Amino acid sequence: MSMLLLKLAARDLLTLSSRRRMVPHLAARWKHFLSTEASLTERSAWAESLVHLAEDLVAADRGNVEMVVECAATLDETDRTGDPRLIDVVLVGHHPEEKGLSVQLVELKRWSTVTRVERATADLVHVPGMGEKKHPALQLREYYDAFTSERGPLHGLDFECGGFAYLHNATDASVLPLVGVDAPTGSYARVYTSDRRAQLLSDLRSSFAADGADSAAEILLRSMGLRNTPLLDAMIRSSGEDTVFTLRGRQKKVADQILDTASKVLPDPRRPALIPDERRVVFLVTGGAGTGKSAIGLQIKAELEAEGRTVKYASGSRAFNGALQEHVGFGDREFKETFTYFSNFVTPPDPPLDVLICDEAHRLRDRSTNRFWKPEDWGTKPQVDELLDASRLTIFFLDEGQSVRPQEVGTVDLVEDAARRYDAHLVRCGLREQFRCGGSDAYIRWVRGALGVSDAEPELWTPDGLMHVEVVDSPEDLERIIRSEAEAGASARMVAGYCWPWTKPMGKEKRLESDVRIGGWHRPWNADSESFCENKTVPPSKIWSVHENGLGQIGCVYTAQGLEWDWCGVIMGEDMVRRGDRWVFRRGKERADKEAGVKRVAVPGSFDPKVKPKSVDDDEFARLVRHAYHVLMTRASRATVLYSTDEETRDYLKGLVGDVEIHGLRPTWENLPEQARQPHLPRPGRGRRRRRKRQKKDTPPGEMRLF
Repeated sequence: MSMLLLKLAARDLLTLSSRRRMVPHLAARWKHFLSTEASLTERSAWAESLVHLAEDLVAADRGNVEMVVECAATLDETDRTGDPRLIDVVLVGHHPEEKGLSVQLVELKRWSTVTRVERATADLVHVPGMGEKKHPALQLREYYDAFTSERGPLHGLDFECGGFAYLHNATDASVLPLVGVDAPTGSYARVYTSDRRAQLLSDLRSSFAADGADSAAEILLRSMGLRNTPLLDAMIRSSGEDTVFTLRGRQKKVADQILDTASKVLPDPRRPALIPDERRVVFLVTGGAGTGKSAIGLQIKAELEAEGRTVKYASGSRAFNGALQEHVGFGDREFKETFTYFSNFVTPPDPPLDVLICDEAHRLRDRSTNRFWKPEDWGTKPQVDELLDASRLTIFFLDEGQSVRPQEVGTVDLVEDAARRYDAHLVRCGLREQFRCGGSDAYIRWVRGALGVSDAEPELWTPDGLMHVEVVDSPEDLERIIRSEAEAGASARMVAGYCWPWTKPMGKEKRLESDVRIGGWHRPWNADSESFCENKTVPPSKIWSVHENGLGQIGCVYTAQGLEWDWCGVIMGEDMVRRGDRWVFRRGKERADKEAGVKRVAVPGSFDPKVKPKSVDDDEFARLVRHAYHVLMTRASRATVLYSTDEETRDYLKGLVGDVEIHGLRPTWENLPEQARQPHLPRPGRGRRRRRKRQKKDTPPGEMRLF
């Protein structure tokens, strides 16, 4: 993901600044990306120069133009030695005549006086108090090349690109070397001072149309890797051919490393080695929610299958596997059978698989058991050992922050210890770039702070143009928003903490009880069933997340984990409530409703049968409930709507979210630019998927090195 600190229309940036929230937000993002505090000079420059530029855009009647602040042009910047090259501002809109993208790269300088250093040129100038500095046009030339090169985000697009330096504190006379006849020239080399403000306003009108900047920004964000195709849509669109996902940055490096290792330790299916290579390798890939773990896993699965390798994709999540099998692999038995569960390897395959991909490895169990199995069929060794026995190359994707059940034992230490016992070569990889939640690191950080995950401190939400969050006063309001977005074309679901009893389908018609009851608002959980319910109108749990009839039911962490929607409505129940400056965690108690023949809430709190028992101590109970809400609040790619059944908790969340109704920022489907409205794909029809075959490069023997 390319680095940027903020993306807002000029008029919205001014609103944010007037609320004194712009600079704190930029400083927090700066620290997140660069691991250092923003200097006082940097902060004062943002407060002054960004506001000057935004005011001029509004004065030019171009307040719709999007301002992308402190932006790195490409992912390559994260790999360069030294500090990344950050452009002060990228202005994005549509060209008023050419109709394509219009992009202006801007260097903001608060210099008021400049003197010449070199007699022949103005490439170097002297700035009082700062010493020798390059002419801003030389910086802009680097940025221009980065944006328009073959690896840049504008490559292949219809665009007009230029750039300018803006010295709003200077006059022409005070910075004469920068504007003289011997100054650098080019489409990116314009210089504006306070004397040239009228010309700047005129040029802004000539560069940008009066509307449509939001759709232009969507095109650029997608090209920069900040708008990923949803997981299931990418799978369907690929149809098993070419590339399943566009992997970026660290994602691509990890995938390439795994594929390269596979080519070295696994025999070529077409040329089996006379002396088999017995080396065993374990990859441990860690990263938070939305860092692209599943995208990497599914991509390398497709690549390795195309080479003729035997590959299985295992998970501990029924919802995730079900969505892939039933939605993506509908009608393709061969494809569906490549997806399995951790518990399916009690008896190792013979011969072993070439590769076993273990997604959501934080959900590993101590032993493989199943209530439908005979006890003698249960696993007798650690589940992680069974997975290592099953293949030569094992890949674990793990996020310790998403463990939501007490018997989930998947940790970094567990995998490392197992690799040592098997004398396997362990390769550790870490992912950090955020691709879920609109690519908004700020939102992920806000969620962690609001919930107190890993002792993160609460902070005010500041809109960043990538993700939206709001708090509503009733479940009716939440459902109205989610339904209206779904009906307009967005993907959307409602989820809740496990704070109500969960009744199994009843009667021949498999009727669902409306267990989730908040005042007069009653809705059922998603069906606890392997088959369709309500006279075949309600989907089973494993495809609730993707079926068109899933909107009327409420999901929980177990049916949502690993998946995402454009909009997600999250209901917080009484298992986690705010009291003063701390969270309080509660276990619920049920009562019998004899008239209805079901269980109801007697004491509000958690009703999760895996989490609430007294065998789970209070600290572990709090950790699991907190993690569950962290998962639920990070399922959306555009907007999260929050509601708590507890008034004090709602007030706390409202205080953190604040007033977010900035013009055009609420990304309703109808308000989204056309380029952002990518309809979600229906599941494919029956029939075998066309499978691509990847031509493997022949490598002379003896030229491959493993580590």
